Amino acid sequence: MTRGNQRELARQKHAKKQGEQTKGRKDDGLSAAARKQRDAEIMQQKQKKANEKTDDKPK
Repeated sequence: MTRGNQRELARQKHAKKQGEQTKGRKDDGLSAAARKQRDAEIMQQKQKKANEKTDDKPK
């Protein structure tokens, strides 16, 4: 019955490996142009928030 155990361990190892690969970027189903536009809007919001934060500080 050793082979059954090896097979199960291999399945677990493979599942863990697959989970780590998808951790970085999720496939959201958007085209490259739509993703680029969405990311640009997010960056603009972050920049606006950062500018407001630095404007609030006394000089």
